[in-house]
Amino acid sequence: MLTILGKPTAKNGTFCDGVSRRSFLKIGGMALGGISLPGAMRAEADSQTGSNHKAIINIYLPGGPSHIDLWDPKPDAPKEIRGEFAPIKTNVPGVEICELFPRMASMMDKFIPVRTISDADGRHDAYQCMTGRTFGSRQPPGGWPAAGAFVSKLQGPVNSAVPAHVALMYKTGNGTWGEPGTGGFLGVPYAPFNLVGRKARSSPDNMILQGITLERLRDRVKLQKAFDSFRRDADTSGLMESMDVYSQQAMNILTTSKLADALDLSKEDPQILARYGESSEKFQRDGAPPMIENFCMARRLVEAGARFVSLNYSRWDWHGPDGMNFPKSREEFPRLDQGLAALVTDLHERGLDKDVSVVVWGEFGRTPKINKNNSRDHWPRVSCAMLAGGGMNAGQVIGRTNRKGEYAEDRPVKFQEVFATLYQNVGLDLNGTRIFDTAGTPQYLVDQGIEPIHELI
Repeated sequence: MLTILGKPTAKNGTFCDGVSRRSFLKIGGMALGGISLPGAMRAEADSQTGSNHKAIINIYLPGGPSHIDLWDPKPDAPKEIRGEFAPIKTNVPGVEICELFPRMASMMDKFIPVRTISDADGRHDAYQCMTGRTFGSRQPPGGWPAAGAFVSKLQGPVNSAVPAHVALMYKTGNGTWGEPGTGGFLGVPYAPFNLVGRKARSSPDNMILQGITLERLRDRVKLQKAFDSFRRDADTSGLMESMDVYSQQAMNILTTSKLADALDLSKEDPQILARYGESSEKFQRDGAPPMIENFCMARRLVEAGARFVSLNYSRWDWHGPDGMNFPKSREEFPRLDQGLAALVTDLHERGLDKDVSVVVWGEFGRTPKINKNNSRDHWPRVSCAMLAGGGMNAGQVIGRTNRKGEYAEDRPVKFQEVFATLYQNVGLDLNGTRIFDTAGTPQYLVDQGIEPIHELI
């Protein structure tokens, strides 16, 4: 039994320059102290339980894509359900997906469509795709950590220059579509380091660490002023830390080339990068931009040392009066097809297919019956996911929906079952790991009774 204590959360407060006390606790330690970036590096290093480098890439499709139009076609259903697209055969006998995914169809033996995700809470946000938990479920003190926070806590960093838990999550107009989760009761050190914001292309200069821009971090004068204001409270609350080797490691994240190189796609083989297709920097209304190159960047971050990478890709909420479900599908599906095929091909060619797991999903599915706007509305009863890599038994379909795609007819799957599978893929002990929340209550990686998808192991 592995038992680990969580971190108590800091009280909120705000400095006159707008930096919250909590944000200062998160990052201010680069100047001197607090629960800080150096503290985060210390906590990650202290928590490291093994030196293996297995990783997870979590691709979130904000808004909830249509399961029927993606990877669970219903060609025998009435026209008002089956929609405008025909199915296409794959290289796995008996498995068909939408005709707009020919590249994935040709290599379906390397993918796993999960067609029966059945416990969506119906909320229009990323929370369930980042934590596995429903937002309205019992929340422990401090809240549930993102899945990447658990991985970061239990396995630590691969090297000091790249955080274990990173995100390429754009700040979206619908704010909940751009939230990669938090450290929850584990504390700030395990929250994701988000490497993008409102700029489509990533670079060290627009990197955001725990909500603070790199430009602000580099302004040591402002940091020192903020620190002087903070010192009086911190001195009396026992939160001060001396600057030490971990402060240097924190600086490594910001100043050494390891992370910067991973973000610099000009260093990628042009032929490899071209496989992923063409990105667009245009934010899709209140969603993210369709930056397909971030699939390649996620792979580069994993190779550089990240253990968990989350990203949000484009916008998949198309059921308004403009009737854009099928026109947007024709625009988005081929790009997603090319990007996912390139990523999984990349992993196999680099010998990473046993070590890197990929999951692609949204927060819920879409109504089988097409609405009056020739689109599909929200449908939490069932949705789909696509898995790949991680040494899983690929080339099979998990679950079956009924003839109209309304509900799971066989093998319903929960979000937490997917995460349990991913955790097992990276070597975490589901049954033997207890982590205490801030109230001292033991918590587990997944709820009791949840197991990995046994067909994939």
